Amino acid sequence: MSRSLIGGITNRVLMLVAAALLVLSYLSAFVNPAKAWYMMLPGLLFFPLAALNVFLLLWAIVRRSKAFLIPLVALLPTLLFAGRYIRTGSRDGIPGDGSDTAVKIVSYNVGRFADIPDRKGRMSRTECRDSIYAFLDRTDADIICMQEYYVGDVEDLEKEMESRFGEYDYDYYVFTGKNGCFGNVTLSRFPILEQGVVKFEHSANLALFTDIEARGSRFRLYNCHFESYNISFPGIVKGLLERNDGILKETGDKMRHSLSLRPRQVDKVLEHIADCRLETILCGDFNDNPMSYTYQRLIRGHRDTFCESGSGFGATYRFLWPALRIDYVFLPKSYSTSAHITPKIKFSDHYPVVSMFTAESGKDK
Repeated sequence: MSRSLIGGITNRVLMLVAAALLVLSYLSAFVNPAKAWYMMLPGLLFFPLAALNVFLLLWAIVRRSKAFLIPLVALLPTLLFAGRYIRTGSRDGIPGDGSDTAVKIVSYNVGRFADIPDRKGRMSRTECRDSIYAFLDRTDADIICMQEYYVGDVEDLEKEMESRFGEYDYDYYVFTGKNGCFGNVTLSRFPILEQGVVKFEHSANLALFTDIEARGSRFRLYNCHFESYNISFPGIVKGLLERNDGILKETGDKMRHSLSLRPRQVDKVLEHIADCRLETILCGDFNDNPMSYTYQRLIRGHRDTFCESGSGFGATYRFLWPALRIDYVFLPKSYSTSAHITPKIKFSDHYPVVSMFTAESGKDK
């Protein structure tokens, strides 16, 4: 068998494998990972798989190989999904300044105000918190949703709200432990009419809900923090380099556990939404990418502000940028959005998302 024939067969096999994995990434959005956890992996890798197929397509075209049809066919559905990751359009600054009809919202996983290891000269928790507060002051948002908010105790939290955010109504739910409190906080310049929490079983994650009246419209806002993968990417790399099967097995067990919890958490929020007569806004750290069962379930009846008015890469997780977008603002379909940005500030392992929307005057669904 000639070398050129072996090379041609190898190339086609590589293209078929890459194409098959990309197709699986499309399907992963419709498969409950609690029932087939392994389907999460191609969905998580959608961005690099799409890039690999683009490379193989161009490579085949340059070589004038008829095999270009393999990646080409596999990439066609990407036209439907790529906009969840990257958008074209103009880039403006922090949106919404001077508007008297729109509502500006910020969602930010503040990472317990714990400075991250890749910064030169690590900041203390107080310095990190003050830097985030300064960003929020500059953003001048009408509604602020924070996840993984950390404070020493509940009394300190209320003092923080009064001293730092005196012009806002606020709602919170935190879990208490020996080393302090952490949870979700929602702040609103508009009146908060009702508030509560959707708790998740066997988890320190939650969804905080608040009914808000803004610009003549009432809506329910869900500030969500769903179960994370509970994995350490540096730990995985270390395990691979050291051939440590124990680390890899532990990582797999953690991922399967989180993947069994997150769909139930999503279903619980959706059940809560079903009993609400108001239009609903969903925001927060969903800990899942746009090619996921979580995204596909929550986007029904809503619109993704990044897909409507974002620009460039929408990724919100710092360490795998631009592959992972896991923080969102979802609006009711009757609402309109005029801007969405992801400021690249480095005080957490997440970037914040800032969106501007206009609410319809109707009060019920």
